[in-house]
Amino acid sequence: MAALQCGDFSGADSETDSDAGRHAPSCVRSETRMTKKLMKGSEAIGEAAVQAGCKLFFGYPITPQNEIPEYMSMRLPQIGGTFVQAESEVAASNMIYGAAGTGERVMTSSSSPGVSLMSEAISYLAGSELPVVIVNIVRAGPGLGGILPSQGDYFQATKASGHGDFRVLVLAPWSIQEAADLVQDAFDLADFYRNPVMILGDGLIGQMMEPVEFSEGRTPIKELEPKTWAATGCDGSRPTNVINSLFLDPEELEQHNIHLKEKYDQMVADEIRVATYGTDEDYDVLIVAYGTVARVCSTAMEELREDGIKVALIRPVSLFPFPYKAIREAALKAGSVLVVELSTGQMIEDVQLALARSRPVHFHNRLGGMLVSPDEVVAKVKAMLGGQSEEVLHG
Repeated sequence: MAALQCGDFSGADSETDSDAGRHAPSCVRSETRMTKKLMKGSEAIGEAAVQAGCKLFFGYPITPQNEIPEYMSMRLPQIGGTFVQAESEVAASNMIYGAAGTGERVMTSSSSPGVSLMSEAISYLAGSELPVVIVNIVRAGPGLGGILPSQGDYFQATKASGHGDFRVLVLAPWSIQEAADLVQDAFDLADFYRNPVMILGDGLIGQMMEPVEFSEGRTPIKELEPKTWAATGCDGSRPTNVINSLFLDPEELEQHNIHLKEKYDQMVADEIRVATYGTDEDYDVLIVAYGTVARVCSTAMEELREDGIKVALIRPVSLFPFPYKAIREAALKAGSVLVVELSTGQMIEDVQLALARSRPVHFHNRLGGMLVSPDEVVAKVKAMLGGQSEEVLHG
């Protein structure tokens, strides 16, 4: 935890999406900020959902995100909302399907094995084009694993949230403030694309405490159309709305899949978010990390620079869509690339895809709930420069 409290966590060289004119990044919003309040990450995520207009929450408790449903069970009745503790994650994920079908803003949260139980419903949500926000505060696995932080759900979130050809927009915060901002953005993105959006944070995001402030008069980051598709009851004044993902005609199902693919392509074109640190200067090593691990790496970067070693950091904020181009361009200035994760190596495959073996890629990790330290990253970079680290190859 001490390592996460070092360094400047807001001063990126740049924090952009692929279309910088579309909306300001969370760190430079123009809205007036309210007074800061010290909050646990899970509580800040819950309050951010409320501030975004979420009045419906369905979930099932699982560590380390229990404080999210606990907070929502207290907060939602205060604003006329509804909290339901379902009998399981399977039940909760189908409840959000029904609630989202009415056009209401709805959220659920869970952790790793709980999200696995939701995978069928997530596919149904995407297939039915229903906007929901899903928060996964990742714990160590596989199986029941443990309750400490991990990034082992990267593949699940970005590649295999469920069966069939669909994608979920995935955002990964590195601070409590960013988590709160991204949750509010997630509701706008879910409504705009009519698609599930996932907030992927590790156990530290859920449990640590930091000052948080919310915006007064926040405006949506997208121009949102009325939800004329919602099933709100029909009095004969409009065509009947049917929420469904079943298409027995193969030609009709093919066209539906083509439509969904066009939507995902639009996400790739418009919703890439990435932050860079030190890339406007010369550097020999580029570090790639996301979430709280990137904060550890930023502290290591400062220590390395004090030793005269030139290092830069790039942090994917959107994991889908992934910032392939930004990483590829940043790596051109480096002799080698270091990927740091709390997994056996998952994001590294996307980094290697981005680089197409144009630069050697090295890897450092911790597993089972153990955390990466700045000293470990410093030692790894020095080993790379000293020829004492082996390149990692896939494929």
